[in-house]
Amino acid sequence: MVQAYILIQTEVGKASTVASVISELPGVIQADDVTGPYDVIVRAQAETVDELGRLVVAEVQRVEGITRTLTCPVVHL
Repeated sequence: MVQAYILIQTEVGKASTVASVISELPGVIQADDVTGPYDVIVRAQAETVDELGRLVVAEVQRVEGITRTLTCPVVHL
C-alpha cells in the first residue's frame, strides 16, 4: 500500500467545498481545510504508485476550485 499527502491550493473561498468533494473520492483517507500556504491537505492511499498518480491526476486535480497540487509520498525509513 502506498500513501501520500496531497497539498492543495484553491481559489479564494473554495477550500471547504474542495475538501468536502475530495473526501468522498475512493482512496482518500482524510481531507482537511488548513491555514498557511496550502488550503487543503489530503491523505490518500492506493495499491501502487501508478494508482496513486491516477488518483491525483484523474480525480483530485479535476475537482473544481483547485489551482495547484503537490503530492508528497509517505516513506518508511
